[in-house]
Amino acid sequence: MRTLVLNAGYEPLAVVSFKRALVLVMNDKATVVEHIRDEPVWGATGAYDRPAVILLTRYVRVPGSRRVPVTRRGVLRRDGHRCGYCGKSASTIDHILPRSRGGADSWENLVACCLRCNNVKGDRTPQEMAWELRVTPQPPRGGQWTVRGTERSDPRWEPYLALAA
Repeated sequence: MRTLVLNAGYEPLAVVSFKRALVLVMNDKATVVEHIRDEPVWGATGAYDRPAVILLTRYVRVPGSRRVPVTRRGVLRRDGHRCGYCGKSASTIDHILPRSRGGADSWENLVACCLRCNNVKGDRTPQEMAWELRVTPQPPRGGQWTVRGTERSDPRWEPYLALAA
C-alpha cells in the first residue's frame, strides 16, 4: 500500500510506503488527510488507520524545474503505445532526426514507433520519406509525470494530483 505525500501547500511531492508515512505522522512531521479504515495497522499500543494521503506540517522547498527524464518506457507511455507515423501498436522508439545526423535523445526528438515503420525509415528523416508525424512530440506534463511514484495511481489521489497539473 502506497501513500501520497503533500507539501504544506497541498502540492504533491512523492509517493511513499505506508510504513514511511506512519513514521512521519507519529513523529509529528505530517498529518493524515485521508486514510483507509478497512485495513488498520496493528502496533504494540493499538491500531492505527492506514494513511492514503498525508500533509507535511512544514513546507519543503522543491527545486525549480522538475524535468522528467527521457526513457524508452516514458516515450511509449506518453504516446499511448501508438506509432507516431501510422498509428498502429508501437513497441520501439524512433529518433525523428536520426542520431547518426546529430539527433538528440530528447522528448522533442523521440516518438513511439512500430517495428515496421522503424525499419523502413532507417536513418532518414520523415521529410525525406514524405511521412508526417501524427502528433508533435513534447515533454510530458502533469502530476502523473512530475510526482515520483504516481505511475500506479490510487483513485483517492486524483483530487490532489489535479492540483499539480
